[in-house]
Amino acid sequence: MLTNYFWLFVTGGGAFILGAAVAYAILKQRPLSRAEKQAQKQKVEELYEQSPENRPR
Repeated sequence: MLTNYFWLFVTGGGAFILGAAVAYAILKQRPLSRAEKQAQKQKVEELYEQSPENRPR
């Protein structure tokens, strides 16, 4: 009987810890600044220019 409560605690505690970690990660995320967005857009465009689909054949 005690082992049933133990597994309930382990399973529930694991779900709680996982949820708390996800919530913490979401709360710590910050939006990109205007300069960071521009730099990200530029790098993505560079990557697409280098992709095999855009190379002349």
